[in-house]
Amino acid sequence: MFKQEIAVFWFRRDLRLQDNVGLFFALKSKYPIIPLFIFDETILNGLPKEDARVGFIYDSLSKINQQLQELGSSLLVKKGKIQDVWQALIQEYTIREVFFNKDYEPYAISRDWAICKLLEATKTTCFSYKDQVIFEEKEITKPDGLPYTVYTPYKNKWLEKYNSTCPVQEYDAADHFCNFYKAHFVFPTLEQIGFDKSAIKVLPYNLKNVVRYHETRNFPALDDTSYLSPHLRFGTVSIRKLVNWAANKNQVFLSELIWREFFMQILFSFPKVVTHNFKSAYDGIQWRNNEEDFKRWCSGTTGYPMVDAGMRQLNQTGYMHNRVRMVVASFLCKHLLINWQWGEAYFAEKLLDYELASNVGNWQWAAGTGCDAAPYFRVFNPAIQLKKFDEKGIYIRQWIPEFDLEYNKPMVDSVFARNRAIETYKKGILK
Repeated sequence: MFKQEIAVFWFRRDLRLQDNVGLFFALKSKYPIIPLFIFDETILNGLPKEDARVGFIYDSLSKINQQLQELGSSLLVKKGKIQDVWQALIQEYTIREVFFNKDYEPYAISRDWAICKLLEATKTTCFSYKDQVIFEEKEITKPDGLPYTVYTPYKNKWLEKYNSTCPVQEYDAADHFCNFYKAHFVFPTLEQIGFDKSAIKVLPYNLKNVVRYHETRNFPALDDTSYLSPHLRFGTVSIRKLVNWAANKNQVFLSELIWREFFMQILFSFPKVVTHNFKSAYDGIQWRNNEEDFKRWCSGTTGYPMVDAGMRQLNQTGYMHNRVRMVVASFLCKHLLINWQWGEAYFAEKLLDYELASNVGNWQWAAGTGCDAAPYFRVFNPAIQLKKFDEKGIYIRQWIPEFDLEYNKPMVDSVFARNRAIETYKKGILK
């Protein structure tokens, strides 16, 4: 029996219909487009059943499906090992073209290469596009073509390139929505995917206070941040729309978006950073890696209020204020001399906005082992940080209800810990 020739748009980290580059070009195909999302068992099998990020993905897909139903189409949702799902789709449909947006993480690069090879064997053409960044891979390089490993010159080159073309082009595909494949696919329940609803929720993002971001961003009690990061991570917001908007609102806020791209190009150019220090000279550091100390850090019972408040906020909400992230990371690596990889893995488990490049980049920055990192002798003093950024204790009391009653004594003396850290680093740095 003749099977209709179709094309597929594969959603991944781009969960929106608006200003989606790959989707824009897919909808201009001569074939009707089946919109597809695959819940990847390779990733899902390592997650708890109430993972809030899976719930957020599911809710975002549900919204997309509702939008598609209004157009007489629907979202095809599959679950399984990626290769197996595509093998089955090839058997079921005559797929002529597949469109997707690029992902720059090592697993994603190898996954996409394997799927494209599989599809090309069936004479299916694959098209991939830049979507989750303004500049990708080798678009921002030093004059000799090598990648930047220091943020400020990278940022300057990024701004120079952006300002020469701003605003960057946005991609409105609304005129081509009629090209979606007309079908009613059954949308699964969250339970059918193997997960339960989480009590933790991704909050809607809020840009109303971005104009004063440079004044308020370091004060966690103000709760004045945008909550954008999970939406950027899963692509429910367009980076092009956001940057074009932010460029006229607040340069410090824009700089944070550029940090995100800096760490992405570091990961792309130096994939070893996922498991190794960027600065190999730091491979000789003798971490204490005390498991009891790590448990106290995880549970927010170190006796240092800003550290404990941050960890409790993370455990209860999946969020942590950026200033506090720097304090808790420095405390783990420097005060407790626990390998940054332990903290990175814990954040990967808990953070709603977990994104590999930024998480690894920021943890190595805190540990002093990464590119353009804080020097090893820079050790945040949690008490001074508290006095500077939460002097009235509003933030810490929000997360430590027992603070004014019977609060833990510090698990380690700060002066002792700082001196120990500096000596350990000195001895461990390879000449």
